[in-house]
Amino acid sequence: MDTRRHGPRGSSSWTRKSSTLADPMFFKRSLSSRMALKHGPFLCGLARTASRGLTLALLASAGLLTGATALQQVGDTTFQPTIADPAFEAGQGPRVVIDEAHFNFHTVDGRYQSFARVLRADGFVVEASDQLFSERTLANADLLVISNALNARNQTDWSLPTPSAFTTSEIDAVHTWVERGGALLLIADHMPFPGAAEAMAAAFDFELNNGFAVDTTDGSPFVFRVSDGTLGTHPVVTGRSPAERVDSVATFTGEAFLAPPRSVSLLTLREGIVSLMPEVAWEFGPDTRTVEVGGWVQGSVMEVGRGRLAVFGEAAMFSAQRQGPESNPMGMNAPVASQNVQFLVNLVRWLSDVR
Repeated sequence: MDTRRHGPRGSSSWTRKSSTLADPMFFKRSLSSRMALKHGPFLCGLARTASRGLTLALLASAGLLTGATALQQVGDTTFQPTIADPAFEAGQGPRVVIDEAHFNFHTVDGRYQSFARVLRADGFVVEASDQLFSERTLANADLLVISNALNARNQTDWSLPTPSAFTTSEIDAVHTWVERGGALLLIADHMPFPGAAEAMAAAFDFELNNGFAVDTTDGSPFVFRVSDGTLGTHPVVTGRSPAERVDSVATFTGEAFLAPPRSVSLLTLREGIVSLMPEVAWEFGPDTRTVEVGGWVQGSVMEVGRGRLAVFGEAAMFSAQRQGPESNPMGMNAPVASQNVQFLVNLVRWLSDVR
């Protein structure tokens, strides 16, 4: 473990290890089955960028350009989670506020409808907020959830630069609120979302990577397991009883990041994982720079003053969606992610200091 960050031994910054991607067949192995349909609606716009012939050819060879129908990614309206031992009576738990003031890709009535259903099934009160962060707007929140926020510049243009989604005053307000006892769940998926959340994460000493985390040998979802040490030891994993223990968690692409030493890594990427660093989301080519991120983090928790913080580099893991013409499950409804619901329940309970 690096002495400055949870990340590659001896690497003080993600810029220390990088290269270019020279093998186009890489796309067939590591992208087609996992990345082709995530954030698919945006990908439709790439079909109009015909001048980028090389990029389009590579995407097509990987199965990434398959038509508007195949690229659909929608919430699974049939997903109905059940909690065997709810922490609270219905509507009697802490107040969870989900940010919708920053062009968020995930919202209560959209892709995070399933997220809200899980929390409500555990007795939490879940509300959306379209208010910018300030001492006043945060006053009545117990847990703030920020998922895939964007700057206005990147709302429909997922290219560099990716400015902060938050003003300096908002970041200061959130940091102060957490230190005084608030709880924050910050989620930033693959590029451009890490760029938008970089300044917010940096306020808590986390260093996000504005890329796409992929496996160079296997295109399936990342599965973190207690048995191999990639799923850490923490109350979020063990739960309140043996019945709530989690043995594995699945994620679907996302980013890798470096966490401060005082944090606890819950999801550690194994060796062989790299981050693709395109200038435009989903536009990969032979010269796309890569960063080796084996040993980096995709989920971490930390106590901050009297408050608590969780940072995650993947959002679909806390959703339940259907994708493509065959309506394949992605997220908590996927067979490989059968324990993600319990993981989310344990996480939110820990953030809210539920014992």
